[in-house]
Formats: sequence, structure tokens, C-alpha cells
Amino acid sequence: TMSLREHALSLFRGAVGTVRPAPMLKRALKLQGDGCPQLLVKGQAFPVKRDLYLVGFGKAVLGMAAAAEEILGDHLTRGIISVPLGIQESLQRAGMQEMLLKPHSKIQVIEGARNNLPDAEALKGAVAIQELAEGLTADDLLLVLISGGGSALLPAPIPPILLEEKEKLTKLLASRGAAIQELNIVRKTLSVLKGGGLAQLAHPARVVSLILSDVIGDPLDIIASGPTAASSHSVQDCLQILTKYNLLHNLPESVEMVLSSSPTKPTAPENYSHVSNIILGSNTLALEEAKRQAEGLGYAALVLSAAVRGEVGRVATLYCQLVQLVRLGFAGLGDGPLGDELRGNLLQLAAELQIPGLDLDEFLQALQGLGPARPVCILAGGETTVQLQGTGKGGRNQELALRVGLGLHRAQATGASSPQGRCEILFFSGGTDGQDGPTEAAGAFCSPELVAEALQEGLDVEAFLRNNDSYTFFSQFQGGHHLLVTGLTGTNVMDIQAILIRAM
Repeated sequence: TMSLREHALSLFRGAVGTVRPAPMLKRALKLQGDGCPQLLVKGQAFPVKRDLYLVGFGKAVLGMAAAAEEILGDHLTRGIISVPLGIQESLQRAGMQEMLLKPHSKIQVIEGARNNLPDAEALKGAVAIQELAEGLTADDLLLVLISGGGSALLPAPIPPILLEEKEKLTKLLASRGAAIQELNIVRKTLSVLKGGGLAQLAHPARVVSLILSDVIGDPLDIIASGPTAASSHSVQDCLQILTKYNLLHNLPESVEMVLSSSPTKPTAPENYSHVSNIILGSNTLALEEAKRQAEGLGYAALVLSAAVRGEVGRVATLYCQLVQLVRLGFAGLGDGPLGDELRGNLLQLAAELQIPGLDLDEFLQALQGLGPARPVCILAGGETTVQLQGTGKGGRNQELALRVGLGLHRAQATGASSPQGRCEILFFSGGTDGQDGPTEAAGAFCSPELVAEALQEGLDVEAFLRNNDSYTFFSQFQGGHHLLVTGLTGTNVMDIQAILIRAM
């Protein structure tokens, strides 16, 4: 029989494989007919009356563009994409040829946004994309490829604002504690292309956006700051944020000028009738594939949520309690007082974490209905946050795995899991982009035995966690065997977590 670890790896690979740019585009995008060709996207037809153009921006866009060009062939007139600095070289090194454009491609690649921050190169890409969009006619079709990281790759401040001025303002806001949503509202308001700007510039051409979502809930106006989606925010919202952080009275002159001359109401949605925004890949899609694979391996598989968020310590507690509940079920004690207490704790935790769209009551009922014999796989996705206190090296996925390991170890030590039948347990968490924090790992695996085995090797898990040093821990523990290392995947739909449990 395969080990739980082999099962977990195959689930993760399957999930990531289904949202890789090439297979994803090939499933969704077709070109039909010769006389008046049609672009078919997930069954919707868009006639190609005259010229077909392509633009794109984001971390996964290079692979999306390579696949799109293969599908469009000679029908593609010209394209421009803005992608992260160094991505072509790193995909080349990783041997991922299928993610790279062919030698005589019609698509121009501009690399920029070092360290995911807008810079002069990214601005150059944005200006080139803007000029292409402005030159389109009613008979042209513009295909837009969007993925996470697109915001930093598409900076085009409204003149006379300079990129440095906009950046300085964003940094000031961040230093005063503004949330990412607030930063995005201010950025969008001061930008030519964000908040639907690109779609407006391309009018009257038909605009079809293919989107790979890396944001919880897949909100069109948030992913890459929504260049082809109507913005749900107005200049008023921007002014309110600047007032809130006490910045209204020391703005650069250029910013004041732009804000005072902007229309006060958001543009009416009917101005977007020429635009179709289509989500091609998301965390939900990846989890559906992982569930299919788990069932194929004989598990009773349940998806908890594709929107898990919150501080890693709290999320780890949630997962540890779910493990306890499944173990009670295996021992036929799920309906007893211990089970009731756990369910109560879980419901309270879930309410505190405010995971969008999670009906935990319903999930726990489904869990209870599984019966004691079958192995269980609980899947989840989303993006947790780490409050940095130490100076160690790690990432949110590795830290989550280590915290779950510690939680399971403590539960065993306090005897909270003594009456149950013996079972094997594995937890893993991994970033679908293949990168977790500033490390070469995508994430890590853990089991209830991990902490005790680490102590025998002289490694103190709690000390590593206090220093946010999960990567160093996993590198030193059992020769790095518990690290999930996949290399860059060329895609990104946030993180995937799984709990695998089977009776021994």
C-alpha cells in the first residue's frame, strides 16, 4: 500500500496540474472556423471580425500566453505581456519549456516589478499595453490574460502623478497600518488601467478576459486590481481612506490635482457591455480535482472551504480539533460528550475566523455520516497569515504544518486522544505556486509523531516556532524529508491543505 505521504503528494500534484496555464487554457479556449473565425471560451462564442490582440500581466501569464498563442496561431496579430523579473530564466532553468514563448512569437515580453513592487520596467510594460488598447477599433478583439501579481506589473499613474509619488503614498499608507484592500482602492483611483481602466481604453473593441484567481472568493474587481472589471469604489472611498490615515493634507500636488478633477461617482456598469470576464482557474477548481483524486485512492473526501484565512496558530487549532473529531469517530465515540465538546469548540473557532461561505455545522454532519471504516481526507484551501515575531526563515505553509504537528503532539500528551483506535495521520500545506515564503519549498508535511521524534534529535519545535524558523526546522529534521519541494509551478491559486487519516 502507498504511504499517506505518497497519497498527499499525488493529491497536491493533481490539484496544481489542473490549474497549470497550458492544460487550463486548452480546456477553455478554442478557435473555430476559417471564413469568419470564432473564439470559443467555455462555450461562449466571440467572432473575430478583424484583428485579434493579446495583452497580459501576472505571475502565471507567461505560461498562459504560450498556450494561448499555440491555440490562436496565425489569427493572433500581436501581443504584449508584463511578467515578473527573471521568470523566463527561472522557467528555462527548471526545464519548463512549455511555459515559454516560441522563438518567433508575436508576443512581446516585458519583465519588471522586482520583489513584486512596481518599477520603471513594469511602467514601461503598462504604457505599451495602454497604447495597444487605445488603438483598437470596434471590429478588433482583445484577449486579456490576468493572474495574481498583476497589480504590481501594471502601474500607470494618471498624469501628472509620477510612479515614485504614487509609490511613496502607498508606502506611507502601509506604514500607518492601512489594510491591503485600502491600499488597492487608493492605487486603483490614481491609476489609468486599474479599476476597469483598461477595458474603458479598449472600447469599442470586444474585450475577453481570462482570469486565474489568487484571491479568496474570486472578486473580479480585486484580482490584479480589476483592470477589466467595473470598480465598486469611487473617489469618495479613496478620500475617506486618506482622511482616516491623516494624509489628506500632505499629498503631492499631482495627486491633489487628479483627485479634485475625478468624477465622484463610479462609472455605470452599462459601460462594460463590451467586456466578458471569465474565471478559468481558482482554488475551488484545484480542490475539486484533489477531491476526485482522493476518492480514486479510496478516501471518503470532504472539502472544508476554499477560503480558509486567518492567523496560522488559530487555523492550526481548527485542523487539530478536526483531527481529534475524526479519531473519535473512528473509535465509535463521536457522539459522546468529548465529541460534543469538540464540535462546540470548532463552531466557536470558525465563527472567530470568519471564513467566507463556510457552513461548519453542515460540514460536521457530513463528517459524522462517513462511518468508521473508510480512510478520511479533509481538503481545504485559501491563504493564512503569519504574525512575524522572529528572524527565522519560513513561510506560512511550513509554519502551519509545524503548528499542526505541535498541536497533535500536545493532544496526545494530555491523553485527549487515548481512547481511540490506532490510526495514521498526515497533514500537509503547500503553496500552489511552488514557493512558500523566501524558501525553495512549497510547504511541508507533518504527523503527530513529528514533535517527539524531533526532540529525540535535539530539535525544540517551540523554539523554532517562536523564531518563525519553520524552514530551518524542516531542513534539519530527518534530512528535510518532510519538506514539500516541487519547484516553480508557473501557476498560483493560493494554498492547499489536506488532512489524511486511516485506521491502522
